[in-house]
Amino acid sequence: MTEEKVKVLIIGSGPAGYTAAIYASRAGLNPVLVTGGEPGGQLTTTNDVENFPGYPEGINGPAMMVDLQKQAERFGTDIRYGLVTSVDFSGYPHKAVVDEKHEITADAIIISTGASAKYLGLESEAKLMNQGVSACAVCDGFFYKGKDVAVVGAGDTAAEEALYLANICPKVHMIVRRDEMRASTIMQERVKNAANIEIHWNSSTEEVLGENEVTGIRIVDNVSGEKSEIPLSGFFVAIGHKPNTDIFKDYLDTDESGYLLVEPGTSKTKVEGVFVTGDAADRVYRQAITAAGSGCMGALDAERFLAAKEFEMAQ
Repeated sequence: MTEEKVKVLIIGSGPAGYTAAIYASRAGLNPVLVTGGEPGGQLTTTNDVENFPGYPEGINGPAMMVDLQKQAERFGTDIRYGLVTSVDFSGYPHKAVVDEKHEITADAIIISTGASAKYLGLESEAKLMNQGVSACAVCDGFFYKGKDVAVVGAGDTAAEEALYLANICPKVHMIVRRDEMRASTIMQERVKNAANIEIHWNSSTEEVLGENEVTGIRIVDNVSGEKSEIPLSGFFVAIGHKPNTDIFKDYLDTDESGYLLVEPGTSKTKVEGVFVTGDAADRVYRQAITAAGSGCMGALDAERFLAAKEFEMAQ
């Protein structure tokens, strides 16, 4: 196995990783960024981004990630395509192994591995991704303003997405697998009291209908087995996200869903010199702009940590 020593290692790309890279490289920290298995993160699966400041006409998601990558490279970030397959935070400096064959030792590590949306696993769902199928109503709901849509899920996130869509869509169909919701009582009441939200209890989505765009869904009643089709234009999956944090769990604290825990108001973890940014720690907002902001925080926290370390060693 080959070995290498760097000052700052950024694990993961996307808005958080690239923003951390921009700040770290401008601070002269010579960061190395390992992109991960999905370079650019979740935004590479999004067609149009219209809510990120600075793009008045909107921008294609993959194109935006290319812009961020170029900006990071402009200031000297060493961007490498690969996957960090294991880490060792038991000592200092910290270690990470890339593609199981190259070990990097780093004085500071910024984790920007993000989270992945959970989907139903339907072939039709995958076929119509970004053509009416989405996992983020706040991101994509605007494109379905004035059109009928559906939300699948039963938790707080699903309820929030349904309520958000109910403000801009004439009809929102909420597909709930059981005869009850997991959402908090207050969120359930809001959904039930919304005149244009129709809840389909004990129902599962069998197929998303359409060829080049969503035209409807076929649902099945889990009790009677009866099937029905609902015409609509947008299908939003809100059954949760899985943070990409498994390789860190032996060293860092997580919540019950696997999101990494940080010191409130910072990107600091319980391990000295390890910082977390973006959706790997954010289970609430999960937006490109909040991820970018936390990437800035991670780089600034790392810079201050390294400066304090150098001062300490100089004494």
